[in-house]
Parts: sequence; structure tokens; C-alpha cells
Amino acid sequence: MSIIPQEVPTGAIRYNTDSNKMECFNGTKWMQVAVSSPDLNGGPRGFWAGGATPTKVDDIDYLALTSNGNALDFGELTESATDGNAGFASRVRGISAGGSTSSAVNIIEYVTISSVGNAINFGDLTLARSFVAGASNDTRGLVAGAWSPQSNVIDYITIASTGDAKDFGDLTVVRQVTCGMASPVRAVFPGGSQPSPGTYQDVIDYVTIPTTGNAADFGNLNLGGYGNAACSNSIRGIHFCGDLAPAGAKSSAIDYITIATTGNVTGFGELPAGRSYPAAVASSIRAFVGGGFTPGITNAVDYVTIATTGDSSDFGDLTSNRAYMASFSNAHGGL
Repeated sequence: MSIIPQEVPTGAIRYNTDSNKMECFNGTKWMQVAVSSPDLNGGPRGFWAGGATPTKVDDIDYLALTSNGNALDFGELTESATDGNAGFASRVRGISAGGSTSSAVNIIEYVTISSVGNAINFGDLTLARSFVAGASNDTRGLVAGAWSPQSNVIDYITIASTGDAKDFGDLTVVRQVTCGMASPVRAVFPGGSQPSPGTYQDVIDYVTIPTTGNAADFGNLNLGGYGNAACSNSIRGIHFCGDLAPAGAKSSAIDYITIATTGNVTGFGELPAGRSYPAAVASSIRAFVGGGFTPGITNAVDYVTIATTGDSSDFGDLTSNRAYMASFSNAHGGL
């Protein structure tokens, strides 16, 4: 039995050259120090999947969210070129759900975030629909609303497994919803539109992710709109731009909410120009919005620092100009 020298203080750290591990002395013996990265593979990644250029595409792009730069190719959606799809993620898996190929689909696909490669079939939504919104915590993913067909349905899946979605409840209003955001407890779905009679919605709904049930009213956007984007850390949700009435007017506004409370949005700042149908992702520090119509289709990715307020800054570019995408990250507020 080895003798521990008395001069070694509790809490001392050493590198064990035999095991190639860091160790900490607990007062009696040396214990290995366990290390892990919740963001996997060295840091947080943001993804943009599918969309239209205006031709529908199956591309999946990713960005390292810790330093400015352009997106890289990750792989492809496995079923078909798709737009109007929803995105959400755990720390391990990223999900694309629903959307439209030649018509609305019920397909759910996933990728493993720490690798690169094509998506794999996960299962099916409860019904085929497009222009849907996604949000998740680390366990459950939700898909809400639709344009085609019009729907207020919310589905859910367990991200770590595969299989078909189950019914969660309903939104407060039947509408297409193009964005969602989450804390570990709440999923929030802002804005949208009803294609008949073409009304723009300023409603913000929320649900409690670990349960099931219908959405409740959270508050309102400053202006009714659709083609908007949203993301969050665990405290603040950031809402970006969108189309406003009259159709074709594009907002450059950035607003925010505090997810744990309820209430209307508060002004945060501005994008460089009005934009609609982009897609957004977040790390714990920054919110990123990429692609969309300005009115031409763009590949620009802009960002803000979530804890502050102010106008966005340029981050980099997607691999192509496109809109109507799913988006997700492995470092968003639901985790």
C-alpha cells in the first residue's frame, strides 16, 4: 500500500503519467478528475437544413458558433429536398421535421451533431404538414402549427429514441408558425399567419415541455407577422424580423422576451435590413439569424449578444443563398 506524504494538501491536483489522467487528492487518496463537454466535439454548432434557393434543396450547413466565419457542408437530408421544415435538437441529435417536397410531408429525420454526414430517418409526424415550428429541451422535441394543411396541432417526440410523433396538444390559434424557442421547461411559439383569410398573427403561445396539453397565451409581438425567426438561451428568447402587413413589407426588428415570465416582446435592436423567412440558432451567449429574403434571397448570418441589447453584427455566410429552412443547435436554451 502506498503511503501518502503528509505535505500533500487536500485538493491538490496532479497529472498521472501512468494513466494519462488528471487526479485530485481528496485528503485520503488520489481520484481521477472526470471531464466532459456538454457542447460535444469542441464547441457549440449551429445548423441550417433544407430550404429553397428558390429551388428546394437538401443541404445541411453548420457553423462553429464561437468564432466568426462561414458555414461548412455537413451533409444532406436523406428523404428529399425540403423547405418549410421545423428544426430542434438535443446536445447529441439534430432534428428536421415536416416541410414540403412536391407537397407537405410527415417525415422526421435526424443527424448526430458531433459528426458530419447525411440525415437518417427517425419516424413520422401525426400528419403531413409544412411551415411548421420546432422547439425542444434535451429530452423532448415539439413541432407546432402548419400552413399546408392549416393546423394548430402540436406533436412531440423523444429525441434520444426513434419512432413516430405523438399528439401533445394544440396552439391557441390555427396558424402557420415558422419559429420556436425554448428553456428547459417552456417552449414558446411566436407569430405566424392564417392563409385564409390571410390574417397576420401577433400571438405568442407557450407550453410546458415535460407535460402534454394545449398552449397558453404568453403575450404579443409588437406587430403581427410571419416568416419570422426565433431562438434563445435558457433565460431570454430573441425574435427576428418577418413579413408584415401589407404583404411584402419586411421587418428588420429584433425583439426579446424573458421565457420564465409572460408578457409582450421588448425592443432589442435592428438587423441591417428587413428580412423574412430566415432561420435562427443560439448558443448560451449569442443568437444567430441566417438566410431569408431581403427581398432577394441572402446567405448572410448575423448575430447579437443575448444578454445585452443592440443592433446585429455580421458573422459570416451560409454555403448558399436560401430561405424557408429548419435550424437547430447543440447549445440552445432548452439544454
